[in-house]
Amino acid sequence: MLSTEARTGAPPDWSIVDVVVPRPSVWLPGVSMAGFSQHVPAFVDMAMVAHPSVTVLVDLSEGDGILYGARGRHGHGSFVVGLAPVGVRAAGRVGSCLQIRLEPAVAAAVLGPVGGLDGRVECFEDVWGPGAERVQDELRAAGSWDARFALAADILRRRMADRPPVDPEVAHTWRATLAGRGRVRVDGLADEVGWSRKRLSARFHAQLGITPKRAARLVRFDHAAHLLAAGLAPAAVAFESGYVDQSHLHREVKAFTGLTPTAVADVPWLAIDDVAWPGSSPSRSPGCGPRRMAAPGRAWNR
Repeated sequence: MLSTEARTGAPPDWSIVDVVVPRPSVWLPGVSMAGFSQHVPAFVDMAMVAHPSVTVLVDLSEGDGILYGARGRHGHGSFVVGLAPVGVRAAGRVGSCLQIRLEPAVAAAVLGPVGGLDGRVECFEDVWGPGAERVQDELRAAGSWDARFALAADILRRRMADRPPVDPEVAHTWRATLAGRGRVRVDGLADEVGWSRKRLSARFHAQLGITPKRAARLVRFDHAAHLLAAGLAPAAVAFESGYVDQSHLHREVKAFTGLTPTAVADVPWLAIDDVAWPGSSPSRSPGCGPRRMAAPGRAWNR
């Protein structure tokens, strides 16, 4: 399990972390990447907040690196987190790490069917399979973040080419859920793809590791969480996100994080999203590039 130091460590100080994002030429559909380099050694400990993607964290540090744990599972080094994780924490003195967010349909192509992840945290080597150690060594040896992003994109592209895609009906259902910010009806989505609700739910869960209904809840929660982090009042967020009322928002936030909406607004994991994932947060206008945070972490394309 995480050490006493990890359990009681401080939240990250983003002012000592350089955040690097890929150039547009490295873009892959359904894939987002960001590099983190801690230029002043310090021990950090933070909770990961559920996001509508499968998260791959490649530890590029020397020494002990990242410690992680959730649901009684724990380890150190690179790891993979399934959709809607519960109680995932990452800690340690992390020199550098590469975080990759994979939309579920892309994750299924890169990692194989992700139903087994089901919101859990797993060792990167166990999920990736043969060649995992070589991939990490090559990423560590890359001479710059530009080279590292290009290498990661090439590796992901080759993995996607080697595996069949998810069912078009499953992919459409996920895209429609994202486009609707989770405010969708499963019956309506099933009608759109010409399947029964039962068949859609079974295929969706088998291939993406989550039911369509829970996927919609996760996407809606993510939108609400970023609005809270942007400073909107819970009542306004409940209305904007389509919850019945503020109590409904409170229950959903509690279910996904164990926290109140007010507490989620201050979670460090969300505070970096505007920098690490430019344009991905509801608090930003589409098409905006990276910016310096008010409590500054530094974001560069390079």
